[in-house]
Amino acid sequence: MSFVAIGVLVGCGVALLLERSLSRVLLGVILIGNGVNLLIVFGGRSGESPVVGVTDEAAMSDALPQAMVLTAIVITFGFTAFLLAISYRSWYLTGDDEVPDDVEDRQVVRRAAHQEVSTADLASEPAVADPEQIDAPAPERPEGPG
Repeated sequence: MSFVAIGVLVGCGVALLLERSLSRVLLGVILIGNGVNLLIVFGGRSGESPVVGVTDEAAMSDALPQAMVLTAIVITFGFTAFLLAISYRSWYLTGDDEVPDDVEDRQVVRRAAHQEVSTADLASEPAVADPEQIDAPAPERPEGPG
């Protein structure tokens, strides 16, 4: 049952990360962080307190997952503070915390709707040296009669 709760936390967090509002992205990061922390804790071996000399070594719990969770909590807290600062700054400047579209994103969506391909290559390197170029040169035709 606990793994279902972890799945729900991570699933809801991913759904919130896909939103355009920074406050929802922030909540998504928090949910994913908590879900992963629970996964790490439940992945560790349970047992008695890991104190050498007091507990049998075979019965000790593993302290590494707890240390990893503490580290993950600190990292999630720092990332949460960073996203809060970005969200506040966006709200202060524009009045909302929505992430606007880029001009290039709008062009890509428009071209995809019309099934257009960009033929402009703004790179400074020649086409032969650019394997990622969209408008690659045409293959050479075999020389022959005709």
